[in-house]
Amino acid sequence: FLVEPDDEYIVKNKPVTLTCRSTPATQIYFKCNGEWVHQDDHLIERTVDPATGLPIMQVKIDISRQQVEKIFGLDDYWCQCVAWSTTGTQKSQKAYVRIAYLRKNFEEEPMGKEVSLNQEVLLRCHPPEGVPPAEVEWQRNEHVIDPVSEPNFLVTADRNLIIKQARLADTANYTCVAKNIVARRRSSPATVLVYVNGGWSTWTTWSACSAVCGRGWQRRSRSCTNPTPLNGGLACDGQNVQKSACTATCPVDGGWSDWSNWSECGVDCSMWRSRECTQPSPGTGGKDCQGIDLQSLNCTSQQCLQTANGVEGVALYVGIVAVALCLTLILIVVVLVYRRKKEGLDADVADSSILTTGFQPMGIKPKNSHLLTIQPDLTTTTTSYQGTLRSRHDGTTHTGTAKFSMTNGPLLDPLPNGSHHTLHNGKMTSDPAEFMTRLSNQTYFKTLPRDVANTSYGTFNFLGGRLTIPNTGISLLIPPEAIPRGKIYEIYLTAQRKEDLRLPLVGCQTLLSPIVSCGPPGVVLTRPTILSMDHCSDACPENWAIRLKKQNYEGVWEDVLMMGEELISEPYYCQLEAETCRVFSEQLGRFSLVGESLNMSAAKRLRLVLFSDAYCSTLEYNIRVYCMDDTQDVFKEVMQMERQLGGRLIDEPHVLLFKDSYHNLRLSIHDMPQAHWRSKLLSGYQEIPFYHIWNGSQRFLHCTFTLERLNLSTCELTCQLCVWQVEGEGQSFGLDFNIDSRPLDPEFLLMDTNPSGSALAGPSAFQIPYLIRQKICSSLDTPCPNGADWRLLAQRLKLDRHMSFFASKASPTSVILDLWEAQHFHSGNLNQLATVMADIGKQEAMIFLVSDGEC
Repeated sequence: FLVEPDDEYIVKNKPVTLTCRSTPATQIYFKCNGEWVHQDDHLIERTVDPATGLPIMQVKIDISRQQVEKIFGLDDYWCQCVAWSTTGTQKSQKAYVRIAYLRKNFEEEPMGKEVSLNQEVLLRCHPPEGVPPAEVEWQRNEHVIDPVSEPNFLVTADRNLIIKQARLADTANYTCVAKNIVARRRSSPATVLVYVNGGWSTWTTWSACSAVCGRGWQRRSRSCTNPTPLNGGLACDGQNVQKSACTATCPVDGGWSDWSNWSECGVDCSMWRSRECTQPSPGTGGKDCQGIDLQSLNCTSQQCLQTANGVEGVALYVGIVAVALCLTLILIVVVLVYRRKKEGLDADVADSSILTTGFQPMGIKPKNSHLLTIQPDLTTTTTSYQGTLRSRHDGTTHTGTAKFSMTNGPLLDPLPNGSHHTLHNGKMTSDPAEFMTRLSNQTYFKTLPRDVANTSYGTFNFLGGRLTIPNTGISLLIPPEAIPRGKIYEIYLTAQRKEDLRLPLVGCQTLLSPIVSCGPPGVVLTRPTILSMDHCSDACPENWAIRLKKQNYEGVWEDVLMMGEELISEPYYCQLEAETCRVFSEQLGRFSLVGESLNMSAAKRLRLVLFSDAYCSTLEYNIRVYCMDDTQDVFKEVMQMERQLGGRLIDEPHVLLFKDSYHNLRLSIHDMPQAHWRSKLLSGYQEIPFYHIWNGSQRFLHCTFTLERLNLSTCELTCQLCVWQVEGEGQSFGLDFNIDSRPLDPEFLLMDTNPSGSALAGPSAFQIPYLIRQKICSSLDTPCPNGADWRLLAQRLKLDRHMSFFASKASPTSVILDLWEAQHFHSGNLNQLATVMADIGKQEAMIFLVSDGEC
């Protein structure tokens, strides 16, 4: 045979042709599966070999899919060529004809893996069954892997892929591709995540001792950056901060020695004596001696070695008189210029001058303006104040009045109807936009937001007051006597948006509170104000190093306070409650709370809020799940944005603890009724990267789940929302609502329901009446041998942790009452405070319980 038939495969319904050629032959036919093929189905060609002159016969037959399928299951379909000649009969080899196919499902698909750096990775793949057998190739992120050009990869004989040493660049999606002449099949992608476990850097040098004199603390730190954990790798095990006790050598102030003896009278008619700063000498940062170390004295005429003649003496006296007259004239001119400038300053009130000169006392031009410009006469007796004696929150009406004495000070007419006004150029104004525009024109306030909704401001005097930004948990308490008598300050309070002003965070640091500005900075305060703001830490101090940061005039953020290491000599102090931070500050400015996790148990509180479209007229339905810090200011921003988008709140917010474990947050929806709903997501879950949440670099983090109802009449949706941190605990929330029902009213979630506005000045801002407060302070500030003083009040109010801070103040009782006012502005009960006073044994508590008429 010159040509024998070969094996063939039928692809789909296309027939195949078998060819046979023989010489010399007189007849040639095909036999298939033992039966002769009909002569009419043969295509026979006869030729002559030009070289030998022998006859050549060629025969062809077509085999269809139907012919092969007739014997399916019995045996393979085969054909054989038979040729006859004068020399005899010859048979060719059998040619098998098979139907080609490739099944859809892989017998074994590659599985995703998380592996450490430099580890060997084995990805298995068993392709689908097929005829002819499928060939296998591997792809990485849709690109074919060539083991020849990439020696780190190896494809084994059984078609598995081996990554010899996993590198960070090998983090990818790997796909096994099987193909033959019929089809091409792709496996599900297998994600290989190459992670890096963290390693500690070397320790920093020990910091300076915290104490200037005596026992203190010093610390050193290290960071988990050698290497930094990547792709879910393990964080470093152990503490990143070490503390050690230290003792600082106390400074020694210098002291003068005794004066030396006077020198002899010199030719210039003067004698000298000296002393040295050696008893003791200054050391360890102590102060130098104050005063002069050399003293001179004119000699008497008898001691002087030479005397001036009469003419020279007269000239000397005339020169001295001329100099004295010149100095007198210059002093008179300076006094006149100063008085004219002072009169110009007293003529009007300009807010810009207040902001830039530290709030000097200002004059007000309406009637009785002299009451604000005249300094109080402290030598006179007292004036009287008449008004109702009740708390601002007491809803009952009292007709009686109380009359009690007050110390002298500037008298301010009460603001009408409890409304809020500010002083500007001698006029009253209540336009917030105007105030913010004026304030933003000052150099330091360029970064203040123009958002009036997140700003509160007011005008205050020595009676104090309160500023509140509604529905944010942010407020500023200005205690009575914090502003010096005779001064009037225009004070603002604003919440900064994260995208407008970002803090430089490093390492494991995270922002725990809103960024709050109050000011203007530089105003003179005689007592600390109390700034209240929410925080989102888990309130476990052993897991955190929490710092209070303040921005200076150059725009640099500085650490002004370390929780647990407060110094009572500093102008800042902080009380950290379960969800709120109270900052005592004698200086106004821009503040924030930053936490650095000390171990992987540190967790932030996240608030999960679910929204959907208010109206749905299509088959598609979207559910948006927001993941935000658990503070009221962020929730308020999300609510405002969703109102603009036309969204609706479909469930109450849920709280989730998010740990510093470097693991991402995953969200998924399950248990939907399959007969009515289906998900349009390609993957089983959605994921929010860890650093987006921990660093707070992304605003309004959320995932959108797109669902599809199979019929427009379907309105009920029941499902489970699962939220968990990779390799950590999670939570599951059941959702059951009607998409056409009335949206959930979010008003019940808002904390601030004060109808009197965001600024309260004078007695209306406090629960405790001003005169009663003064009486309590005078009674408890004086130490008692049996302990029935301010210390027992702090214990009964569970504030005894701050005893050292209270004791450092001129009036400890007043600071305690300030903190009570800040904590119980919405829920304070004067009767409960009166009961505490009665337990202490102070009869002044009874004044809380009497009515206005009885007073």
